[in-house]
Amino acid sequence: MRATARAQPNIALIKYWGKRDTNRNLPAVGSISMTLSELHTEMCVELDVSLDEDVLVVNGVENPGLRPRVQSCLDHVLGAGRSRARITSTSNFPVAAGLASSASAFAALVVAAAAAAGQSRTTAELAALAGQASGSAARSLYGGFVELRNRDDDIDVRSLRPGSEWPLSVVIAITTADAKPVGSGAAMEISRRTSPFYARWIDQQETDLADARNAIAARNFAQLAAVAEHNCLKMHSVMWASRPPIVYWNSVTLSCMRAVRELQAAGVGVFFTIDAGPQVKAVCLPDNELRVRDELASVAGVAEVMTSGLGDGAALVGAACPG
Repeated sequence: MRATARAQPNIALIKYWGKRDTNRNLPAVGSISMTLSELHTEMCVELDVSLDEDVLVVNGVENPGLRPRVQSCLDHVLGAGRSRARITSTSNFPVAAGLASSASAFAALVVAAAAAAGQSRTTAELAALAGQASGSAARSLYGGFVELRNRDDDIDVRSLRPGSEWPLSVVIAITTADAKPVGSGAAMEISRRTSPFYARWIDQQETDLADARNAIAARNFAQLAAVAEHNCLKMHSVMWASRPPIVYWNSVTLSCMRAVRELQAAGVGVFFTIDAGPQVKAVCLPDNELRVRDELASVAGVAEVMTSGLGDGAALVGAACPG
């Protein structure tokens, strides 16, 4: 009645922003991402009929604020009449800071919960369940380059290419470990209701998806860099033009972007992308990883630099729980 699963966050290259169905948490547009290897969340689920209520511990501290969202996810996986659960979550990177911690957390949660209950579910079924809790979590069930496509009443998630076939590196500049001031879900609704750029963002997404899909198929780094940076900046433009404006960047974010631009001018194969947060992810060819890391580490105000390759999807790591 217990299981532990591990999942990695994914970095969106072609991003989604906005929901077409908030009740079912269905994204307004498709997206393409890369699943990382070195960053991860481990989630232990222990079902216990003796418990009066669910218990959630995140990195050693009880977290009642996040518990309702976790409980809703467990209800979807196990049913409303389920046993109460003791859930223990540990991550080796900052959470709620724009590093897709919710994606790795809910991907690991559905895998662990299903295993703890003795269920046998396909990856596609688990991805759909994870996506109900966090739209990007569906992508963390798969490894390498992953596409999430919208269907009429659901989502379709598939791997476009294993990371081993195109082993890019990701250098992450942590500009602050503080939690972001506005959660992604609430921010998306603000943009949908108020941003004058939102409709145009939706209209252009299919073109960006096709460009990125073709770039990944051809392993064309320059093409992927161009469309990924453009898509990133469009998404943040939608946020900035919302009312009130949603600005996740800080001055260090801008300095890191400038550092990437200087590397590009020097002929280094690298591009940046930024999710709903202030952290800068520099995607580069493996031969350039050390140089990119050194440049970002030298930017004033960068708290930490993390590196990762591309990894596999969420998976069980054992029946035992920590402690």
